[in-house]
Amino acid sequence: MLSRNGWNLQKGDRDAIEKTYMFDNFVDAFGFMTKVAIVAEKMDHHPEWFNVYNKVEVVLTTHDFKALSNNDVELATKMDGFLKE
Repeated sequence: MLSRNGWNLQKGDRDAIEKTYMFDNFVDAFGFMTKVAIVAEKMDHHPEWFNVYNKVEVVLTTHDFKALSNNDVELATKMDGFLKE
């Protein structure tokens, strides 16, 4: 399985990448999701995600193309950048 910066190709019948982010607590996880939500809305490119306490699981794909696109890579890069702030 391909892995780059923790992003992996999702197993299954579609082109998608996935990553799990772990935080110290719920507030940090939710803060991360809030930052991502603002960027994603501006990009009109929204992640599939799931949050429980300090864990955020993310899947990125471009539904319009039913494949990966530059938008997926751009959003993944921005998400990873929030960890360095």
